[in-house]
Parts: sequence; C-alpha cells; structure tokens
Amino acid sequence: MNTFGEYFSFTSFGESHGKAVGGVVDGVQAGTLISLDVIREMLARRSGRGLPGVSPRAAVEPDQVEWLSGVIEEGGQWVALGTPIAFLIRNQDARSQDYAWLRHSFRPGHADYTYQAKYGLRDYRGGGRASARETAARVAAGAIAKQLLADKGITIRARLLQVGQETDPVKIEQLLQAVQAAGDSIGGIVGCVIEGLPAGVGEPLFDKLQARLAAAMMSINGCHGFDYGFGFDSLALHGSDLYEKDGQPVDVLSPQAMSGGIAGGISDGTTVRFRCLFKPAATIRRLYGGRHDCCIAVRAVPVVEAMTALTIQDFLSSE
Repeated sequence: MNTFGEYFSFTSFGESHGKAVGGVVDGVQAGTLISLDVIREMLARRSGRGLPGVSPRAAVEPDQVEWLSGVIEEGGQWVALGTPIAFLIRNQDARSQDYAWLRHSFRPGHADYTYQAKYGLRDYRGGGRASARETAARVAAGAIAKQLLADKGITIRARLLQVGQETDPVKIEQLLQAVQAAGDSIGGIVGCVIEGLPAGVGEPLFDKLQARLAAAMMSINGCHGFDYGFGFDSLALHGSDLYEKDGQPVDVLSPQAMSGGIAGGISDGTTVRFRCLFKPAATIRRLYGGRHDCCIAVRAVPVVEAMTALTIQDFLSSE
C-alpha cells in the first residue's frame, strides 16, 4: 500500500537509488497558500546536516522539491489549485555500486528477503523502496499538512528524547559520536506533542486516534514501538496514582491525569503526547562499510512530525 489517508491523502513513489522519490497530495483546498520555506526547513532537518551519527549521503543530498502539478505561483506566493499536488525530489548522490554484492545476498534485519519472498524480485540498490530515503517525500507532504493545521491553531513538535539509556542532550551527542566512531548503531526514542487539537477528534473502537497515530508511526522505517500518555511507564503505577494527588481527586483534564490527551480513542482537548521507539540500524559500517546512520531516531524527528500532521489532517478533513 503506497497511499496514506482517505480524505486527505498522500501517495508515495520512488526508490532509494532510482531517479527520484516523490509524492501526490490530494485534499488541499483551492486557494490555500503554501509556504515553500516551511517545506525546505523540514527537509533540512530531515537531512541531519551538522548532527552526529548521520549518513554522509544525507548531508549532501540537496533535497530540492520540483512541483509538477496542483500549485501555481501568484504574486511571489504558491497557491494550491485544488487539484492533486504532485512533486518529486531527485536522488543526486546514490552510489549503487556499493550495493552490488546484495544482488544475491540478504542482510539480517532488513526487508531484502521479505521483498524477494513477496514479489519474486527486488531493488537491491540501497534497499530500494524499503529505504528511509523514501521518507523525504513523507516530510514534504507532511509539511503541507502542518501548514493547514497551523492555520487552525494546531501545532506539532517532536524531539529526540533518548538514545540508548541516555537522556541528557550533551551526553547523547557524546554517545552518538562514540557509536559512530565504532562503526556501530544504537536505538533511540522520539517524543511528539500535538497542541491546539480540539476535543472530539477520533472514532470509537476501530478507528481510535491513538490507533491511527500508532499505525502512522509504525510505518516509519525502524520504528519498533509506540506509546502515549503514561504508556509503558504505567507499569510502575497504581490506579490511585492516576486519580489522586495529595489525597485529592485529579481533574480529568489536568496534566496529572496523563491520558496523553486521548480518552476512549478521542481527543480530550488537552495536549496529545506520545513516543516512538526506533531500533538500532540493522546495517552497521563496521561490518558492511557504506554510508549509514548510527541512530535512526536522530533524523526521524521531522518524519514523526510529518506522519502526525498527515494523520490529523486526514481526520479533520473527514468532518
């Protein structure tokens, strides 16, 4: 499945070492102003330039968006036409020769074998469609969704919370440098908050807000876990911790309630909070050579924001 969303949809295309990756966004109303600066800023964050542990390829890919349809420039501003917005981002620094040995080999922890088993063939160059290079298109599409949400007073912010067992930002950077120097990889956790989301977003039972967010996050390369509110930390709590503070009942909408802004699968009007766990990268330079991130979570931050924006905008577009 290469299309995400029903009422506000994004279709992704392209392979890691093909000519380009790109997408088609449908559901943007005619006359909507689109800031290219917002899109460039999110793509620059995804590149990870200047951050420790980032693939050298990511640091040099220009990631310039070429708009194919759905927008027109008027008065120095880009305006949506109300038709599908198609764009592509050309791959400029692919080194397919680095992956020639994979033509007849499968790497542990990758989609090499499963793609071959499902389709009977695969693009072995850099992982093809399963490569995180595809997330550049997600970020561009998500940047459009973020702008639509910002017009409604809804903001989405994600950040790197933890790498390995380390949570201090300075020590995280030192840890990443050490792991990169060793040619190894390490896992991390990205946290995200949605502010300004009104109460009532989400559906009971089988289309809960947290279920849709979880599906979106788990579609990101290397994401192996999702929780919201207290999440797995609630293992250390009792029911009274959720309902009482200093012997007094906790207000259902107070920060102490820590439902994560969601109850019964529906937003309650407070800040929505969730976390995503990213595994250590399966390909490590010490064994395979090449150019690889030592921590997927570092560059996943804007991807988490993008997938969150696409999820929320699809919900709101259905109303």
